[in-house]
Amino acid sequence: MSTAPVYLDYAATTPVDARVAARMAECLTSAGVFGNPASTHAYGREARACVEEARARVAALIGARANDMVFTSGATEANNLAILGYARGARRLSERRPQAGGRGAAVISARTEHKAVLDPCHQLEREGFEVSYLSPGTSGRIEAGQLAAALHPGTLLVSLMHANNETGAIADVAAFGALCRAQGVALHVDAAQSAGKLSIDVEAMQIDLLSFTAHKLYGPKGIGALYVRQSQRALLQPLMYGGGHERGLRSGTLPVHQIAGFGLACELAHADRASEAVRLAQLRARLWQGIADLPGVLMNSPAEHHLPGILNVAFAGIEGESLLFGLPELAVSSGSACNSDSDEPSYVLQALGRDRESAQSSMRFSFGRGTRIEDIDTAVAAVRREVLRLHGLSGRAAIESLPVSGEAGSREGGTWIKVNLRIRGQTIEQASINAYGCPFTLKVCEWLGGQLQGRTLDAAAGEALAGGPRAWALATGTPVERLTRLLVIEDALQSALRNAGLGAYNGP
Repeated sequence: MSTAPVYLDYAATTPVDARVAARMAECLTSAGVFGNPASTHAYGREARACVEEARARVAALIGARANDMVFTSGATEANNLAILGYARGARRLSERRPQAGGRGAAVISARTEHKAVLDPCHQLEREGFEVSYLSPGTSGRIEAGQLAAALHPGTLLVSLMHANNETGAIADVAAFGALCRAQGVALHVDAAQSAGKLSIDVEAMQIDLLSFTAHKLYGPKGIGALYVRQSQRALLQPLMYGGGHERGLRSGTLPVHQIAGFGLACELAHADRASEAVRLAQLRARLWQGIADLPGVLMNSPAEHHLPGILNVAFAGIEGESLLFGLPELAVSSGSACNSDSDEPSYVLQALGRDRESAQSSMRFSFGRGTRIEDIDTAVAAVRREVLRLHGLSGRAAIESLPVSGEAGSREGGTWIKVNLRIRGQTIEQASINAYGCPFTLKVCEWLGGQLQGRTLDAAAGEALAGGPRAWALATGTPVERLTRLLVIEDALQSALRNAGLGAYNGP
């Protein structure tokens, strides 16, 4: 019986708390609160009371009034409603009432925001808005001074996250709020990662719009909320029409069971936040202490001002997907997105100044209520084992020098191969292949090294290369769409064979 991997990806999503699931179940069948909150009969009134109770719980998590909360399908929709809805509404007012001192059409955000913020900002650019993107320092934080320098009379909206989803870096949102309020600029905060983990008071922090979601704090997927400061409500244009629900800002029948679960999840998170933060910080420190001495390790998360439950680490010289592939006992996130066409590293890590190789070699470990000390110890042992193994393959660890070699590709390009051959007479006495690439690339390299060992140079040229990458893929079960990566292996092997004395050898 296989053992489930240790879940260390709580920043991606959290399991629904059993108490939350039970509360949701009470709102699904005829024995519970199943009515439509918009209905005027007893079932509708009961459902509406349930929704409003949950709304108050959600609002309490961020120090808001219940009437200022708008339910959405999640943080993505909340971000879109805040950014697109406010920017369009503010510009429209400006065009209609220029005498009222309306602002221009400029928006400020950051290069390290989540796509749910960046993509709406790009849409505003297509609509003629001027959008500027701040770049963080090496700590990953946007500083208040950067925002102060970027604000100008035409700015109508600033959208900056509270805590970064990849590195855990925490921004000084209160300082942002003071700057924006002083200049009459609306501040939107994406708090998807921080709600329920950090103390948030929208009034004290002078936040105008704030987005968060249930599934990051042990609630259900598909439900989130947008806080809208009362004075800004009139400027917010809806994105959805059809019934005027949520005071006209978000039409659609309210999912009572999800909202009830969201409310309880917020209440539970609020009660446990302080003690859980201490526990998660201890787990994070234990993991880092266990892997900090590995070769090429670099912490991407800031040393200070970080979420207690996120640790982002780069392993120089190791391709991220290969490391992930070699850790079946762990469920974590990699810093690269390997597919058949490209290896695109994290844009967040690149914005911090990490080169492509470092960004691709990065992993995010995130912890939650279910994480225990023994899980951290399992992670430490697994990461140490795999990092040291892959360093041997990549040639970063000390290896015996071999007389003949051939090299192709580059780490920057995502695939680098070095074929090493020890020749005795015309026989390949020893063959090893150093490789940096995706798991399929490493698998073929290990297989091919075994095929070369003990063969004569002519046999190696005639047999090992005879079928080329397509035959290697068939022999190792490599998907045909990865063939372009195997061409780099072929180039390196041909180079080694030429250097071994086959002259102008160009393949079979």
